[in-house]
Amino acid sequence: MDYTFHWRPVIKALPDLFSAALITLEAAVLSMIVGIIIGLILAMMRLYGNRPMYFFATVWVELARNTPALLQLFFFGFGLGAFGWHLSPFMIVLCGLAFNNAGYLAENFRGGFQAIPKPQYNAARCLGMSASQTYTRIIIPQVFKLVYYPMTNQMVWAVLMSSLGMLVGFRELSGATQFLASNTFRLFEFFLVAAVFYYVLVKLILLVAHLISRKLFTY
Repeated sequence: MDYTFHWRPVIKALPDLFSAALITLEAAVLSMIVGIIIGLILAMMRLYGNRPMYFFATVWVELARNTPALLQLFFFGFGLGAFGWHLSPFMIVLCGLAFNNAGYLAENFRGGFQAIPKPQYNAARCLGMSASQTYTRIIIPQVFKLVYYPMTNQMVWAVLMSSLGMLVGFRELSGATQFLASNTFRLFEFFLVAAVFYYVLVKLILLVAHLISRKLFTY
């Protein structure tokens, strides 16, 4: 094996890689927040909406779940650009991830709604609660409890799939790693360290999710 490792350029670039990792986390968290909001709306449209609303939500879910995430990213990056809508690399990644997250989370939420016994809804209405109060205080909290762990997995997916942003010029962890590695010609060292960053990010997300679940779901 003739390859010689040189770690000095990587060590010097660690602050840049750390900043890029924070950008990765920021994009993933924002895309999850948007995805949760839209996914919840899509789930309710599929369950309780009229035919046009059901059709719209179904098309969204089908496209998000049955087309590659890379193509979805390219749609927001190059597809919209063909119509004169030019988004920044950050917005391209945010929109692409949020679109995909919403599609997957919508199905998780739909399953959560269907798992709630209907008598709970009827009982809340009999006690004088409005429909909105019933959903916000009784139904939706239980749905979030049921889909909490699938949501955690989706968050991990968002962090890992944000690496596709390097293909649209987004300087997140993978994009920054590619840029630094190309300038120093230390591809293996940089991407090995980037893999460690991703691993640590995922483990931190899982740890935080576990701590939150212990606070929220203590009986």
